[in-house]
Amino acid sequence: HLNLGGAPEGPAGTGKTETVKDLAKALARQCVVFNCSDGLDYLAMGKLFKGLSSAGAWSCFDEFNRIDLEVLSVIAQQLLTIQLAVQQKKTKFVFEGTEIVLK
Repeated sequence: HLNLGGAPEGPAGTGKTETVKDLAKALARQCVVFNCSDGLDYLAMGKLFKGLSSAGAWSCFDEFNRIDLEVLSVIAQQLLTIQLAVQQKKTKFVFEGTEIVLK
């Protein structure tokens, strides 16, 4: 049931990141905390998503709101590709021209 992700929100300093990290630890999943900035592009995010997908890891994106709207649009499509592969219980899927083994 924990296949599509979540988006904790709330005031700064309330433990959102720590909560996600603790849940990942309790479920024996690696959790990568990534601090986003306005200079982030979809290519860098694509590389990160490839690694996360192939490792079966979770991620926590701090300051996700700083990403430019144009980049967020592409990131949404990238996430949809991964989510559809997970929903369909695929073992492999093609992500931006690369075949990824999904864990």
